[in-house]
Amino acid sequence: MADIEPYESALDAIPGAHPYPRTSRYHDAEIGVHRRPDGSEVRYTKRRLLPPLDDDGGHQEAQPHVVGAGERPDLLAQRYFGDPGQWWQIADANPVLDPRELTEEAGRIIGIPIAGGFPQGDRRV
Repeated sequence: MADIEPYESALDAIPGAHPYPRTSRYHDAEIGVHRRPDGSEVRYTKRRLLPPLDDDGGHQEAQPHVVGAGERPDLLAQRYFGDPGQWWQIADANPVLDPRELTEEAGRIIGIPIAGGFPQGDRRV
């Protein structure tokens, strides 16, 4: 805990005080504080690192999905998670630099992470 800034500890103690909603990919990101020479503070979100890829080229347990013509990451997120804003979970589960790469080629097989870590039978499809 010695590495945690006092500001970060205070945020954790106040429900709802984190600058990002729970559905944001940055919700669990650390908040840092930069102190300027004049003593003022600037708060920033520290870099968000993904976990290492597993042997299958993914980051977590995922269901394979064959990309159809015209699909987009946000539409897949709506279909699988009920929220188009969760497209980033699909992007995180696949080794791509640009999320548009996920669906630009019909027939490509991508991984759809299991929503909330629930078993496949409990997923919304």
